[in-house]
Amino acid sequence: MSTAALVLDDVACIRGGRLLFERFSLALAAGEAALVTGPNGVGKSSLIRIAAGLLAPAAGRVDASGARALLAEAAALDPERTLSDAVGFWAALDGARGRVPDALEAVGLGALAEVPVRMLSTGQRRRAALARVVAGGAAIWLLDEPVNGLDAASTTLLEGLVARHRGGGGIVLVASHVPVALPGARVLPLEPAA
Repeated sequence: MSTAALVLDDVACIRGGRLLFERFSLALAAGEAALVTGPNGVGKSSLIRIAAGLLAPAAGRVDASGARALLAEAAALDPERTLSDAVGFWAALDGARGRVPDALEAVGLGALAEVPVRMLSTGQRRRAALARVVAGGAAIWLLDEPVNGLDAASTTLLEGLVARHRGGGGIVLVASHVPVALPGARVLPLEPAA
């Protein structure tokens, strides 16, 4: 992961014919993190999708060195599968099926591995989505509103996992309208376009 890098250079975003933001630049190297803040509707989720390569910027460029993992609002887990199988589906795509048990333990869901995803609470589903990110082994984590649905203990757990990922040379880009503890991270308020 020591060669991981994420660069957004002079990025602009237009959604629904409306300019959300422009001239956004950021460069993150191994072990670094950034927290993008701002009110709802300013374009934080769109920025994360641009960084993930799921949305083309209206201007500027994105360069990433290293695999990217996205934690979006939707958990992207099949509700009919067991938790282990649902997370394992994605981990297998990354060649990381063997990491699922450790990832579930890391988010405090190891005891629920055989429970169908549909039976999980909102907070448990959010932690399950985080387990999907952890299991994949990507160098770059893109976390959109990661603490939504989490209680204080689960938020602390998330912050610890992010710190551990960074300590191993990973990169983390977080978009949130509520505080997230990311020691040493750059805090970048996303301003609406004029």
